[in-house]
Amino acid sequence: MSPEMYSSLNQKKVIKEAALRSGVSQGVMQACWDAAGEVIKAWATEGHSVALPGLGTMRFGLRSKSVEDVNKVKTGLITSRRIIFTPDTDLKDELKNTSVVITCYDRNGNEVKRVTSDDDAEVEDPENGSTENGGSTENGGSQNQGGNSNTGGGDLGQN
Repeated sequence: MSPEMYSSLNQKKVIKEAALRSGVSQGVMQACWDAAGEVIKAWATEGHSVALPGLGTMRFGLRSKSVEDVNKVKTGLITSRRIIFTPDTDLKDELKNTSVVITCYDRNGNEVKRVTSDDDAEVEDPENGSTENGGSTENGGSQNQGGNSNTGGGDLGQN
């Protein structure tokens, strides 16, 4: 059996749909899309949490090892850089209130089973390693290894 998968929408299709919904030309929408992307990238790399209309905010962050002695702080403690997305409450509510349909097919494409969710619809919060109702995520979410730091606009320096 295999799952029914949704494909990624390419940028051209998104631009076309946004232009249609807003009543502006695709060329204008493309220019706005490109400009917004550049602004979001610039501000996020300066350490800002940037609003994504109707979606939430995104920012860049770090995972790092911790040290007890401030004199041992150095860039080598950084273990990874990450993109952190925090959804708006309205988006989380919409996701929570949306039923999930799981359809199973056999290798010949015949539907074997279809079920619709009736779970408690908890929405995972990977930033805090929990679900909306306070439980833990299956994989532990974002585990803090001595500190999640926002990236700042300044140099980290080399030590």
